[in-house]
Amino acid sequence: QVQLFVFALPPAYTRACALTFRPGTFFSWTVIAAMRAVVAVKRVVDYAVKVRVKADKTAVEMDNVKMSMNPFCEIAVEEGLRLREKGHVSELIVVSCGPDKASETLRQALAMGADRAIHIKTSMRTDQELQPLAVAKLLAKVVEKESPTLVLLGKQAIDDDSNQTGSMLAGLLGWPQAGGASKLEVDEGKTMITVSREVDSGIQQVKCPLPAVVTADLRLNEPRYATLPNLMKAKKKPMEVIDAASFGIDLAPRLQVLRVEEPPARAGGRKVDSVDELIDKLKNEAKVL
Repeated sequence: QVQLFVFALPPAYTRACALTFRPGTFFSWTVIAAMRAVVAVKRVVDYAVKVRVKADKTAVEMDNVKMSMNPFCEIAVEEGLRLREKGHVSELIVVSCGPDKASETLRQALAMGADRAIHIKTSMRTDQELQPLAVAKLLAKVVEKESPTLVLLGKQAIDDDSNQTGSMLAGLLGWPQAGGASKLEVDEGKTMITVSREVDSGIQQVKCPLPAVVTADLRLNEPRYATLPNLMKAKKKPMEVIDAASFGIDLAPRLQVLRVEEPPARAGGRKVDSVDELIDKLKNEAKVL
């Protein structure tokens, strides 16, 4: 007689135990474990949009502007999906902090294939007011709640280019971190990961134990497109909405943006009649000599 038992402990794993009994024999069982992974995503101004500065020079204009998922975050979602397809991950949870419309970005991740979503709701501007330390603290609370074995993030967002959230989250959790991953491998025992990173001298390989935080670089993978049928299916997938204030975390910004200005328009090229005139202009006008 064979019976199948499913245990929910610990929460970071899904465990299936097959129990077999025959007269005159001992019980035998096999445990198969798979990781739970969390991916953090951010809603930003689309990379193809020409950014405009507000008339009062306080911030970038975000009203009536096309928004999309941060490209590095999209790569992180894709890597989580590939790990699930390889059998390393049993459940992929996407998390985003932001206003009501951040749910659209989460739906995109669900359409790509994520299992469920968590929307941490706040009215703070995510490009200036909700800064990396506050986001890391919020994500740490989600990790405490969900008990994942792996947290994936984009290495940076294209709106503030901070490249800090992953490192701060790892510091708050006391977990090892592999930043700027261009390749990610999980060992058979699902206890260690090997990450390849592009550095000035070539490719650096680092190995760290799980649980861990990994941030994705551009060359990690090429994200899949969310098809229309999957976009429709994503509407039925669960999305939990949590008010950021309910965590009791100090979200006050540590940095203040004083002024935002567009870069100066590029001046047109000029022709000179001689080498002496060129040297004179480089020395006296451009002041590069």
